[in-house]
Amino acid sequence: MSNQLLFFFSTLGAFNGLLLTGYILFSKPASLERHLLAFLLFAISIRISKSIWFYFDPGVGKQFLQLGLSACFFVGPLLYFYIASAFGVLDKLRIKWSWHLGSLLLLAVGIGIVYPYQFNPELWGIFYRIINYSWALYIISAAFIMFPKLVVWVGDQAQLSLKEKLAVNVFSGTALIWLAYFTASYTSYIVGALSFTFILYLSVLHWQIAKHSKKEDLPVKTNPSYVANKIEENKAAGLIQKLTNLVQQERLYTNANLTLPQLAKKLQLSVPQLSQLLNDNMKKSFSVFINEFRINEAKRLLIESPKMTVDVVAEESGYNSQSTFYTAFKQFEHTTPAKYRQSQLNS
Repeated sequence: MSNQLLFFFSTLGAFNGLLLTGYILFSKPASLERHLLAFLLFAISIRISKSIWFYFDPGVGKQFLQLGLSACFFVGPLLYFYIASAFGVLDKLRIKWSWHLGSLLLLAVGIGIVYPYQFNPELWGIFYRIINYSWALYIISAAFIMFPKLVVWVGDQAQLSLKEKLAVNVFSGTALIWLAYFTASYTSYIVGALSFTFILYLSVLHWQIAKHSKKEDLPVKTNPSYVANKIEENKAAGLIQKLTNLVQQERLYTNANLTLPQLAKKLQLSVPQLSQLLNDNMKKSFSVFINEFRINEAKRLLIESPKMTVDVVAEESGYNSQSTFYTAFKQFEHTTPAKYRQSQLNS
């Protein structure tokens, strides 16, 4: 029973990796970055499949073992070029990705034909070690590409884009899989396959959460139900002015726990009416509307109180989460609070 569960969870990652490869490869919009990610997933999935098959059936055909190791040969390069593409530096690299990958493909095919695994198992043992060490070198090279952006992100919380966050996840997962294989002699050969299953599902979960969080800050599209009960322009203008004055004068935006129902009650409107006023007439979501006041307050404090720490500025502006503050500030001002303060004080 334990072997059956082990087989199930091991193959789950490889199978879904192949499905995800097809989805990314053929979904729109197509891009080089997505194609590199798809081929990276494909190479890892083939490598994982080889490990699973060999673990449960040591007598597996040598041709399949050769295919798995050949796929492993491309994991490092594909990771490196994918990270470069996600972080926008692919065109700045000294080596052209197409020539590099094309040369490696010719090398892998040539070695496979001249020295097939079936008749040269000892030689392929050497190739395996070379592949592992080269994989590590590509991981280190990819880390150097991410390092400048990650230092800024950790230092003053400059926001990473959604694709950069995904790239960091992919990098971390690939590095962990390499570590699992590199230490397999001390643990178990199947650990790499199990790691891939866990990392794949964790990355997909993080991607969905990040996408959902990003959508929450976008202006809400007009609800068709608003059309029948549209607020007249004159009335809407008066309500908007009343709403703006209320939030500004009573400094409601400094309440980090302010909700749409609370604001509607103060304005003596129903929740649907206030929601319609914001979404249909003002073309804004509730969070965007409140964040405008909070960011303006933060900008004022950053300039007028230069000794006030950024964390205190965030709290005084109505944020109970530093990460939420940095994200909102970057969204509105396209820079970090610290850099904004510096630029304003130096001007």
